[in-house]
Amino acid sequence: MAARESTADFAVEIGTEELPPKALPGLIRAFADELVALLGRERLAHGAVAPFATPRRLAVVIKDLALVQEERTAELKGPPVSVAFDAVGRPTAAALAFAERCGVAVEALGRTRTAKGEWLSGRKVEAGCPGRELLAGLVEEALSRLPIPRRMRWGDADIEFVRPVHWVLMLHGSETVPGTVLGLTPGRVTRGHRFHAPGELVLEAPADYAGLLEREGFVIADFAARRARIVAAVEQAAAGAGGRPVAEAALFDEVTALTEWPVALVGRFDTRYLELPREVIVATLTHHQRYFPIEGPDGRLRSEFVTVANLESEDPDEVRAGNERVIRPRLADAAFFREHDLKQPLPERLPQLERIVYAEGLGSLLDKSRRVAGLASQTAAKLGLDTAPVERAALLARCDLTTGMVGEFPELQGIMGGYYAEAAGEAAAVARAIPEMYLPRHAGDALPATGPGRALAFADRLDTLAGHFAAGAKPSGNRDPFGLRRAALGIVRLAVEAGLDLELPPLITAALAAQPVPVRDAPALVEEIYDFIVERLRAWYLETRGTPAEVFEAVRARQPGSLVDFDLRLQAVTAFVGLEAAASLAAANKRTANILRQAGDPAGAVPDPGQLTEPAEQALWQALAGEREAVAPLVAAGAYTDALARLAALREPVDRFFDEVLVMSEDETVRRNRLALLATLRELFLEIADVSRLAIG
Repeated sequence: MAARESTADFAVEIGTEELPPKALPGLIRAFADELVALLGRERLAHGAVAPFATPRRLAVVIKDLALVQEERTAELKGPPVSVAFDAVGRPTAAALAFAERCGVAVEALGRTRTAKGEWLSGRKVEAGCPGRELLAGLVEEALSRLPIPRRMRWGDADIEFVRPVHWVLMLHGSETVPGTVLGLTPGRVTRGHRFHAPGELVLEAPADYAGLLEREGFVIADFAARRARIVAAVEQAAAGAGGRPVAEAALFDEVTALTEWPVALVGRFDTRYLELPREVIVATLTHHQRYFPIEGPDGRLRSEFVTVANLESEDPDEVRAGNERVIRPRLADAAFFREHDLKQPLPERLPQLERIVYAEGLGSLLDKSRRVAGLASQTAAKLGLDTAPVERAALLARCDLTTGMVGEFPELQGIMGGYYAEAAGEAAAVARAIPEMYLPRHAGDALPATGPGRALAFADRLDTLAGHFAAGAKPSGNRDPFGLRRAALGIVRLAVEAGLDLELPPLITAALAAQPVPVRDAPALVEEIYDFIVERLRAWYLETRGTPAEVFEAVRARQPGSLVDFDLRLQAVTAFVGLEAAASLAAANKRTANILRQAGDPAGAVPDPGQLTEPAEQALWQALAGEREAVAPLVAAGAYTDALARLAALREPVDRFFDEVLVMSEDETVRRNRLALLATLRELFLEIADVSRLAIG
C-alpha cells in the first residue's frame, strides 16, 4: 500500500471554557507528549506533531498518522518436546493445540533448547487494528493523565476536567473519529473567537486547522506564534510611546494564554503616581492587570502602559479608556497604603511580629527575626563585616509584613521594607540589606549585591533549615511545604557564586542551638543538614555545570566544610581528569584503596625508608617525599588545581611500583612497610579528593 494511502493527518481539539492561564503552556505540552506516548504504545506510526492552545481550546495536529496499527510478531513458547510427542514421535494434543495457536502445522514449529531442556517454539503474527477505532480512547486517556491538581465536574455526569468541555473535534484524514471523549461525540466543528466569529466552523482537513481558525475564526491557535505577535506588538506600542516595555517572560506567557486575537493599545495614568516606588507601579500594572509598564531611555518609568485586548474593537479609544479607568483606583489604593504605612515607622512595627506565628514549634516571626539576627551577626563576623547593620536589618526585615502595602502586594515583601527603613532614617546598609535578605527568591534569580545582604540572606536560610529539621518537618518525596530545598539551593548559590567562604558545620550547630525545640542528637542533625545542602549542591553542579557525578563524589568524600572550598576542589578534579596521567593514577588509587581496605586500612602508618629495599619502592618514596613538600603549601592555600597537577608527576613511579613490587609480601615487616608507603600515597591525594572514585578511560 502506498504511503499516502496508509496514513492520514489527524487533528484533535478539546473546546472548553476559559482555561487557567498560568497552567496553559504546561497543559498543551503534556497533552501532546502523552498522546505521542500512547500512539507509540499502540504501534501507530506518525510524522510531525504540532500542539495548539488558546484560552478556550487544547489541540494537537499530527502529520501522517497510520491508519492501521503495525503488525506485531509474538515469540511463543510451547510445551516441552518430551510432552509434545509420544514414544513413537507422533504429536500429542499439546503439540497440536500449540500449532493451532501459532496458525501453522506442527512440522513448521521451531525448537528452542535451554538449560532445562528442549521446547517447541513458534511465532504468531497479530494483525493491526484500524487506528480510527483506537483514537477516541487514546485521547481520553491522554487527557486523564494531564497534570491537573483539581478537576471540575459539570452537569449530571461524573466527567471531570480542568474546565467544562463544550465540544470535541477529531478528524483522521477527512473522516471524523468514532467514540466519545469526555462524554461528547467528536465532530469536525470548531468555534472561532467568542465575539468576532462566535459561530461554528467546519474543518474539512486536519492540515487546515490553524489556517481555518485564523482566516475565519479570528483565532491564532499556535501559542508560540501568538506570543511572538504579542511581543512584537507590545514593543512597537511602547516604542511609539517613547520607551520600551518592562516585563518578564512570564507576563508575556500569561497574556498569550489570555488572548486569542491580541491587539496592543497604549494607555496612560496620572503622572503623580510616578512618585510611588517603581516596584509598586510595576506590581500594580503587571500582577493585577497584566499590563506592560513602559520605561524611557533613562530607565525611569513613564506614565504610559501597554494593554493587550482580546479583540479588535471598532472603538479602540473606548477600550483604552476602560483600561485606564481600571488602573486608576489600583494606583490610588497603592498611594493610600504607602501614605498610611509611613505614619508608623518600620522599627515601631517590630513588636507586632510577636502576634504572627512563624511555624508550629518555632515561635513567632519576632522569635525568627531574633534568631536570624544572632546567626547573621556570627556570619558577618566570620566574613569580616561590620555586624551592626546586619543584625539591625535582620530584626527589621520582616516588619513590612504588617503594612497595608505588603498585605495588598505580597510580592513586595522585603522591597517595601527597604523603602520604609530608608524613610525611617535607618542606615543605608540596613535599608539595602532588608530586600536582599529575600534573594535569590527562585532558581536563576539575582543574588544580593552587598556584603550585609549576603550575610543576612545566608543566615536566614540556614535558620530556616535548622528550625524545620529540628522540628521534624523535613522534605519527604515531592513534598516540601516549607521550601527547604529552595532554601538550601539559596545557600549553595550564595556560597559558591557570591564567594561566602564559611564553614557550614559550626554555623549549622549555632543555628540548631538557637531553636526553641529540643535537639536530641545535635551532631547527627548537623551532619544531616550538611548532607541535605550538599545534595542540592550536587544537583546544581550536575544540572547547571555538567559536572560528572563521579567527580562530585570524589570531592564529597572529603566533606569540605566550606562550599567555596568544595568548589575549588571540584575545579581541581575536573582539570585533573583532563590530564594524561589521570587514568593511571585514578586506577592506582583505586587499587591502593582496595589493598589498604583488605589489610585493615592502616591509615597514618609511616613507612621506614630503611626497610625499602626494592628500587621501585625506593623511587616511589623519594617521589612522595618531594611532592609532599611541594604540595603542602598549595593545599594550605587552596590551590588544589596546581597541587593535583604536581601529583600527576607520580604516575611513572606509581606505575613502576605496582609493576615491580609485591605489596603483600610473606615477610610481615616488609608487607607492613609497603602498606604504609601506599597509605602515604593515598593520603597525599586525599588531601584534595578521593580520585579512586573516578572512572577514566
